[in-house]
Amino acid sequence: MDDVLTGLLRPKGIAVVGASATPGKIGHTVVKNLIDGGYKDGIYPINPTADEILGYKVYKSVLDVPDPIDAAVITIPAKYVMETVKECGEKGVKGLIVITSGFSEVGEVELEKELVRLAHSYGMRVLGPNIVGTLSNSDKLNASFAPFLPLVGTSSLVSQSGALLIAIDAITYTRGIGFDKLISIGNMSDVNIADTVGWLNEDESTRCITLYIEGLKDGRRFINECAKAKKPIVVLKAGVSEHGAVAAASHTGSLAGARHIYGAAFEQAGAIQATDLSDLFNSTLALSLQPPMRGENLLIITNGGGVGVLATDSAESAGIPLKFAPETVQEEFKKHMPSFGSAKNPVDLTGMAGNDWYFETTKFALSHDWVDGLIVLYCETAITNPMEIAQSLYNALKETGITDKPITTSFVGGERSDSAMQWLVENGIPAYNDPDLAVKAMGTLREYAVLQDLKNSPINNDHEVDRQTALDIIANVRAEGRTGLTEVESKSIFKAYGLPIVRSDLATSEDEAVKLAESYGYPIVMKIVSPDILHKSDAGGVKVNINSEAEIREAYQTILTNAKAHKPDAEIHGILVQEMAPWGTETIVGSVNDVTFGPTVMFGLGGIFVEVLKDVVFRVAPISDMEAIKMLDAIRGAPILDGVRGEGPRDKKALAEVLSKYAHMISDLGEHIQESDANPILVYEVGKGVKIVDARIILKD
Repeated sequence: MDDVLTGLLRPKGIAVVGASATPGKIGHTVVKNLIDGGYKDGIYPINPTADEILGYKVYKSVLDVPDPIDAAVITIPAKYVMETVKECGEKGVKGLIVITSGFSEVGEVELEKELVRLAHSYGMRVLGPNIVGTLSNSDKLNASFAPFLPLVGTSSLVSQSGALLIAIDAITYTRGIGFDKLISIGNMSDVNIADTVGWLNEDESTRCITLYIEGLKDGRRFINECAKAKKPIVVLKAGVSEHGAVAAASHTGSLAGARHIYGAAFEQAGAIQATDLSDLFNSTLALSLQPPMRGENLLIITNGGGVGVLATDSAESAGIPLKFAPETVQEEFKKHMPSFGSAKNPVDLTGMAGNDWYFETTKFALSHDWVDGLIVLYCETAITNPMEIAQSLYNALKETGITDKPITTSFVGGERSDSAMQWLVENGIPAYNDPDLAVKAMGTLREYAVLQDLKNSPINNDHEVDRQTALDIIANVRAEGRTGLTEVESKSIFKAYGLPIVRSDLATSEDEAVKLAESYGYPIVMKIVSPDILHKSDAGGVKVNINSEAEIREAYQTILTNAKAHKPDAEIHGILVQEMAPWGTETIVGSVNDVTFGPTVMFGLGGIFVEVLKDVVFRVAPISDMEAIKMLDAIRGAPILDGVRGEGPRDKKALAEVLSKYAHMISDLGEHIQESDANPILVYEVGKGVKIVDARIILKD
């Protein structure tokens, strides 16, 4: 564990620079919160004009404090901060919690950079500026102006929004879902999300890491830290409707955006993405208390048919559809229900179910090898006591000794049920007042298990490549002052990375075109090759289904005429002569070099599907073979690849290999390539492979 970060987030001795005796001022609130929170490791108010604050001796400078100080909370105006940083550095302070505003958020970017530079010169780290502070139940530390420590829990939250952190602090009590730590991160001038993820992963008091993110400064490092984490991570990302990396020079660029890129990054990092604040709480509760659901067999026990049906519908939506329990399992359940109950799944114990029936069926279900996850539903009745039902579930769980299977619950009722659910949460069993939420929570536990397998899948970078050829082509293009490669140049780079390009070559005369066509065999496709004409069809620069020498010669002249009419000053390299590939399912693979995450790869169905339906998925490159297969299955049009309306399944293995090689290419050439497309890629039946028909590469400016 990083000693400097530990000193910042779990300090032994804390100074409050700008401490005030005036109630209502932040410097007063921080001192009071430290005292009220029960912090015992040394509180040192710093104020050059005061002698005592809230019973504590006040020092004129941190240099006057006789004891060691790990962290300094800074609340003074921005213009005075630098001098304080110097004094803290000379004192040997490990970290600065800079609550003060007035830095990059108001345009003072250079001042913020100087703050970090100066702190680093003394070996200090900076949390903030422009933050609420940091809170920790396990350390009895409220070094913030949030009103109180949150309800005790086993998850820790990092938030870029200070206002949201304060709200969540209060919500923990109304929702009954607690946290150990709340860390406000503000401008992220120094300590960032990735730093906190790495530190919390080693924090013994944290079982689940919860994040509210507005943006990331180093997306790749964030992914790497999350991927290394042995604890669940839940993320709520705000601002997914816009993204500075959106481009328009390629299909991929026009489709890229925060929602796609961030979502892909979270998935590859093994993090659960929450849809809203409620989902953030509900997912955190499940992941902080229960193990992942490692298999696909979900069992539901209920005393009400209605909630059982609702839960069944929810299970389908959550990606864990119910299966009938095996006959041997059903026979055991029938021992604990009336004859008109149902043992199939959901297991309906009926409204007659009491403590014993819930105890026996829960114990049996958790102990049976067939069951991978258990949801217990209870509708409050006049003949049962919700607290006793809750205790029977807890006792059943404890008696089994099972710790590697998840259980979630839902109690539907009044105040008695609410109290029972809170008791369950306090005793390690997630409880929700809606059956749908209990099912969604189990879906989250299942998703977490799947993501862990995915993030641990190896990336194959052993593809045979000719990188130097690609670099030479790029260098030549740049020497000509261009960023857009011609189709010939793009295909040459694709070929250098082992991608299956259709046979094609450049012709600079009619005779050369005829010779190439005859070597390939008819029919033939011909295209204009010009760095000034990227959209060839719009310029009348494409002719297809050419079947004779005469048609070759005619097409050659027509394409040249059309190109010159479209752009008279265009530099024309010649005409591309290309074999006309047989029909196949059209797909597209593309890339955008994202400002946050770097090279990303896109996959979708080609043709009208990408233009109209925008049915695409993104991943951060490079990707594993498992990830490539998952991308093929992630689009809405995936059934087309599996074969529809009498057509055989497409060669998904070959297509996945193309995805993997393509991702390797754009990752390997990430410092050069801004955008690229392979469109269309024609996919044939199983065993017949794929062919890339067209290619485009746009270099970074």
